[in-house]
Amino acid sequence: MNRQAVILAGGFGTRLRAVFGDIPKPMVPLMGKPVLEHLVEHCEEHEFNDILVLAHHKHDVISSHFGDRVRMHVESEPKGTAGALIDALPLLHPQFLVLYGDTYADVDLNALWSFHQQHRADATLFIHPNSHPHDSDLIELDDVGRVTRIHPYPHPEGQRYRNKVNAAMVVMNRDILNGFESTQEKPDIAKHLFPYALAKGGTLLGYESVEYIKDMGTPERLAKVESDIVRGVPERLSSRSARRAIFLDRDGTLNVEKGLIRDPEDLTLIEGVSEAVKKINQSGYVSVVVTNQPVIARGEVTPQGLDRIHATLDTLLGVQGAYLDRILYCPHHPDSGYPGEVVDLKIRCDCRKPGTGMIDQATSMLTIDRAASWMIGDTTTDMEAARRAGVRSILVRTGQAGTDGKYPAEPDYVMPDLGTAVDWILEGHGTLSAEVATWIGDLQHGRLMLIGGLSRSGKSTLAQVVKEQLALVGRTAHILSLDGWLKPTDQRSEGQGVGTRFDLAAATRFVVELLAQTQTVQVQVPIYERKSRSIRHEPFNRSIHPSDLIIVEGVPALMCSELVSLSKMSLYTDVNRNERLERLHKDYAWRGMDIQEIDRLIASRDSDETEEVRRSAVRARFIIQAGQRS
Repeated sequence: MNRQAVILAGGFGTRLRAVFGDIPKPMVPLMGKPVLEHLVEHCEEHEFNDILVLAHHKHDVISSHFGDRVRMHVESEPKGTAGALIDALPLLHPQFLVLYGDTYADVDLNALWSFHQQHRADATLFIHPNSHPHDSDLIELDDVGRVTRIHPYPHPEGQRYRNKVNAAMVVMNRDILNGFESTQEKPDIAKHLFPYALAKGGTLLGYESVEYIKDMGTPERLAKVESDIVRGVPERLSSRSARRAIFLDRDGTLNVEKGLIRDPEDLTLIEGVSEAVKKINQSGYVSVVVTNQPVIARGEVTPQGLDRIHATLDTLLGVQGAYLDRILYCPHHPDSGYPGEVVDLKIRCDCRKPGTGMIDQATSMLTIDRAASWMIGDTTTDMEAARRAGVRSILVRTGQAGTDGKYPAEPDYVMPDLGTAVDWILEGHGTLSAEVATWIGDLQHGRLMLIGGLSRSGKSTLAQVVKEQLALVGRTAHILSLDGWLKPTDQRSEGQGVGTRFDLAAATRFVVELLAQTQTVQVQVPIYERKSRSIRHEPFNRSIHPSDLIIVEGVPALMCSELVSLSKMSLYTDVNRNERLERLHKDYAWRGMDIQEIDRLIASRDSDETEEVRRSAVRARFIIQAGQRS
């Protein structure tokens, strides 16, 4: 197979000259060797056996470095990217791959080439979102992936486009150049050749991918690429293995909950969301929005209108250097009776959450490892979708904060907001999991574990990590929160000691009776609703086998003498006081308390709870420092 790669390598490297001197831009060193060397090697690995380099500035430096590994075509003067192709027209194959010499790419070139062959387009553009769409050439695609419009940089002020960037990699047919003329002195491929091809009826397709490709035309971008390579980001985004994903709900998780959004101007990002999404982008996880949008079935927003809403979302994130790898939505709605509804979309489907259709689609499209992936959302619908799809879940206390009550779905973790949730996924979860793994073997023969500690010190989080680690060694665990045995608010007295606020006798009887069972039993576990400070009307049903481990977690867990005597493993969680106070303030503010109420309650708890709970730590086998965890 004789396949050609054409590398545009005529750049002067003006913005890099202060650091690297007057060398050709593609010869700037990246990880110890020229950027162009990385590209040539990448082409060779994918069996592009005719590599044509189109050069100008100090072309002799390039030719002396590569010798006969590449063919060279030297422009007498800079002619622009499209002009360079026209100048080299006699050397071009009927089909060829175009790469830009100032980019680093880890892309499956064979898959891109095969896609172009299969769809018989005039050109196939590699398209991805990036962290700077405001100064990138942006592409509009129709619902089958055809390019319909090109928005070259600079963009008109105030315009909002989807973050679909022409990523400087394209497979094209030589015929696309036939008849191309431009009034521009240095015609550009994206700005001039592609619009010309569209105008004459050519077929341009978008090949959307999350694979790594970045330009390094400035010292800052070059440093970013090197940092990404060292941290393994290109490898994690490559197609060589399954990717990890963070699935994100939209309304109430990314943007402020305002009911159904029908107008782009109604979309406002929650504070801190851009920074959180940016961390996902930098981590090698892919970010995938999965959102129910019944406004389409109800006839209140067209698909084109929803695209404009999502263009606003892309733009607001892009201003802060963040992007979403995919936005998937369900347009259906099962109930009829709305004026102007779209009858064909009023159906029960698999894609509407808690159905898993959108997660299934993303998993297939992006080759995602579900076991290593997460769902972050603000409703029980999101948590149930995560459970059905087999991904870990985090409920955030923004938006509806789980108060929708549609499904009896327990989240794996609960966090204040998206930023905290992302930090937990990227940092806290792995750290605590590694710590727990060092002593998890001690639990192989016990039936009961207790986890105690002050309020907001990370007890429920630790319990869930223990449960996950036990599952890895074949042991099933069930978490019982003592909050389910909190007395009604009118029966609690501040200043009488933390133990008086719980019905510890009832909780102890429940656990002791459970441990005494010799066969599988069905039990109803009471669940405490933090915001309403009440016990949920419908408890969770659990099926518990006599060999399963019971994890009892709660502020007074180590104060229950009978349970302590039965436990083979007791843990105490601790956290820096300032961090715990910050968590308490957030928690109480979320419940609707003002600052004076919060300060009074914290002072009261300090007087009748803190020391008593801290003294119970002597009963713990391990004290776990929660650090940066919620």
